[in-house]
Amino acid sequence: MDSKNNRDPIQRLTYEDKEIILVGTAHVSQQSVDLVKNIIEAEQPDTVSVELCEGRYQNIRQQDSWRNMDIVKVIKEKKAFLLLSNLILAAFQKRIAAKLEIRPGQEMIQAMESADAAGAAIHLADRDVRVTLARTWRQMGWWSRLKLIFQLILSFGDADQIDAEEVERLKQQDVLESILAEVGRSMPAVRTTLIDERDQYLAAKIRTAPGTKIVAVVGAGHMPGILRYWNQPVALAQLETMPSKGRTGSVLKWLIPMVIIAALIFGFFKGGAAVGGGMLLWWVGANGLLAGLGALLAWAHPLTVVSSILAAPLTSLNPMIAAGWVSGLVEALSRKPQVMDFERLQEDIQSLKGFWRNKVTRILLVVAFTNMGSAVGTFVAFPMMMKALYPAI
Repeated sequence: MDSKNNRDPIQRLTYEDKEIILVGTAHVSQQSVDLVKNIIEAEQPDTVSVELCEGRYQNIRQQDSWRNMDIVKVIKEKKAFLLLSNLILAAFQKRIAAKLEIRPGQEMIQAMESADAAGAAIHLADRDVRVTLARTWRQMGWWSRLKLIFQLILSFGDADQIDAEEVERLKQQDVLESILAEVGRSMPAVRTTLIDERDQYLAAKIRTAPGTKIVAVVGAGHMPGILRYWNQPVALAQLETMPSKGRTGSVLKWLIPMVIIAALIFGFFKGGAAVGGGMLLWWVGANGLLAGLGALLAWAHPLTVVSSILAAPLTSLNPMIAAGWVSGLVEALSRKPQVMDFERLQEDIQSLKGFWRNKVTRILLVVAFTNMGSAVGTFVAFPMMMKALYPAI
């Protein structure tokens, strides 16, 4: 590896008989776009490797791909939280890009256009975004998931405070490393799957790209990791598979409903209808009302609110079904998204108001907020049930 300065956005590397020019960019920087264009024109590589997976590549090539999204299928496949998180992340990037008058991901678009102009092959180096998000999501607990979503929502305010000069400073590794260190401290699972694993994946894919001269365009945040893993073996197959669900989570998923049901049965057996009925009332009331409140916060249809109130006490006792899935499906049927909702999706996600206004994102919010309300309801109901049971023991 030939590298004079690890802070330089351009790193010249070697691997076997290949020469690789690694270019680190800020994803919403006009200077990065110009840098990519100039490097490819000057180097005339055999291959241009970009930090994109097949899905994101197709989204760039086919701008109307959102119209093909089946929101009901997303809910049934339990991917509403994943899609919502992805849209919020995209929204943050788009708001910064709009402020700087540049298309988000323009440096990747420029890399592909310059590759076409130079007659170079385009090589996709990033891991499938669905695998990355799914691996991240599966390794996070419920509270971490909620924390992540709220942090992403709060980031809308931060986007307005970032100017072009600050974005350019993000290309300096000392700033990036401090940001990544903070992410690692607050959410280790997010750092592991979003950053560390992708650094390894990118390093392996870039060094095995076809051709003998390769220009690789990646986000500057991945530069230190790629350099760190450059000469290390990487198990690509392992990084492309879904991690098995944790045993603790699987046990608790079944144990908590069993404890609740056992407590209710014991209450009726030990204290009669008065005690058992009181415990049942707390369970139904806390779960139903808080799930309904979650749906209301998402501006759900009245039928959706009613369905969440009715479904939550039952779905909380069934590990295979979540209250948010029921309310999400009801919302999708009550307010079926139109073509214009999909067409305006990219614009609407750039504001909090747009998230609630667009029927597509509102369905995702209904799923998320109803599940949050039901989860909180479980934690509220159980101690109150035990309090009602105590006099009968």
